Amino acid sequence: MSSIRTATLAAALMLAGVSAAPAWAEEAAAPTAQWPAEAKAYIISPKNGAKVKSPVTVVFGLKGLGVAPAGVDKAKTGHHHLLIDADLPKGEELNDPLPKDEHHMHFGGGQTEATIELAPGKHTLQLVMGDANHVPHNPPVTSEKITITVVK
Repeated sequence: MSSIRTATLAAALMLAGVSAAPAWAEEAAAPTAQWPAEAKAYIISPKNGAKVKSPVTVVFGLKGLGVAPAGVDKAKTGHHHLLIDADLPKGEELNDPLPKDEHHMHFGGGQTEATIELAPGKHTLQLVMGDANHVPHNPPVTSEKITITVVK
């Protein structure tokens, strides 16, 4: 069938409220999560409520996924991002690469810990996993947000 006749038929079916694609094709086209349901990121140390001195070593934990460097598109893997004194992206922002600034640290080399300088005072830390392009997956794999106090 020519592409013009195919497009005309599809348009006529849409106007009539009939889908030109079979139901199984519509289901297959729906986006699916790439992460296993049990996937979880967590911060091994420091513990929530800890009093620490700067520099602070943050050790990352991960369950149900593998770690792969940025740019490596391998199923059921990702790399860590550490949010410092920042909230997780919400809504449409979850479709964009995570920013890279003093509040969003990227560990695209596949690192599983980092030593960071923090000013004295209270700080929040949270991990979020990103895909090969630094985009959180759907649903996002994150740690709980913890609060630490940096002392002099």
